[in-house]
Amino acid sequence: MGASPEDRPRSAERPPAEIASPERWLDPFDWYAEMRETDPVRYDDDRECWDVFRYADVDRVLEDPETFSSDPRLSNMELPEERSPIAETMLLADGDRHDRLRGVVEEWFRARSLAGRADRFEEIAADLLDEAVAGGEMELIEELAYPFPVIVIAELLGVPVDDRPQFREWSRILVESPEDTSEAGLERYRREQERVNEELMEYFEAALADRADQPREDLITELARVEGNGELSHDEALGLCMLLLVAGNITTTNLIGNALRVLTAHPEAMERLAAEPALLPGAVEEVLRYRSPVQAVARFATREVEVGGQTVGEGDVVVAWVGSANRDPEAFEAPEQFRVDRAPNQHFGFGRGTHYCLGAPLARMETRIALGGLFERVTDVRRESERLQPVRSSFIHGVQEFPISFSLRQDAETPATD
Repeated sequence: MGASPEDRPRSAERPPAEIASPERWLDPFDWYAEMRETDPVRYDDDRECWDVFRYADVDRVLEDPETFSSDPRLSNMELPEERSPIAETMLLADGDRHDRLRGVVEEWFRARSLAGRADRFEEIAADLLDEAVAGGEMELIEELAYPFPVIVIAELLGVPVDDRPQFREWSRILVESPEDTSEAGLERYRREQERVNEELMEYFEAALADRADQPREDLITELARVEGNGELSHDEALGLCMLLLVAGNITTTNLIGNALRVLTAHPEAMERLAAEPALLPGAVEEVLRYRSPVQAVARFATREVEVGGQTVGEGDVVVAWVGSANRDPEAFEAPEQFRVDRAPNQHFGFGRGTHYCLGAPLARMETRIALGGLFERVTDVRRESERLQPVRSSFIHGVQEFPISFSLRQDAETPATD
């Protein structure tokens, strides 16, 4: 997830003009190729930031937090005195503070910890899939890609799954870019962002207070316990709740959606996956490279530094286009080809360095379970809409809806009925 609304640079509020239209944001890769070739490090006066496109330069930005910080307080931006609690999380921290905040929740998201929950995750996916595939067609985002990860993160946190429509609305608003970029439009956008932040704060204030009085076996109880011990401030505990809810569903939703978008465009790859399930983990990695749910991340220069022959000033905003780096021919053989067995595959789909995505093991597991469960039940999956609407965001890459049709497998188990 990107910076909290109050702390986003102008560069994170809207995409560059070259890919601002829905059609270009659905497929920005030709523009990436042009920029890698002609202007690999450029300053955008309109967005007041540097854009970095080549793999080697993006790698440098992400691997050097001392020079390229995640903390907007080190930038030249004017920040409000009151910040969202999300700004108090590891998302916008570096060094020892980042490590301390991440360490509070990291064990919950390690692959070995999640392995014990795999059966439950498969059960959730099976319930959704058995209902969704019965009619021979489904709206992938609405019926699987959104509800599956939000149910999972809701159960981990310990919040009611029945609140998931509200979770979706909060998540959507927090990651979206303004449609109207006039001064009045941007003001309305920021007020809406502030409203959602306030609602999320109220929601998790109540949840943390409840767990302090009545502990349970969930992540909010752990955050309440650590806050009670003085290891976290109240804003840090609150911010972690808010961050985990939003980041815990938005990335996986778009990863699953992007996977089906890619696979329906490459039916031979989908047939191979159905025949060779062992290839699925590698295929997920290739989707992360080919259509990463997060296309860009912002950093802030802590000193004057040269990048790609350009001088970036102290405090300047630097946007690392990971989606472009993932298609760089200097780093990947035939990068425009989708290969389910690509190896090696050192993509930036989950970032790089100390800020490597906390939820990467969970997102990978959820996506493998969702795709594996779908292919166990259906064959001949087809995209059913020529017109797609992108998620309206300057850094999230995905589609709002993705209707598909398919044939039920004859050998698939029929769900039990009363």
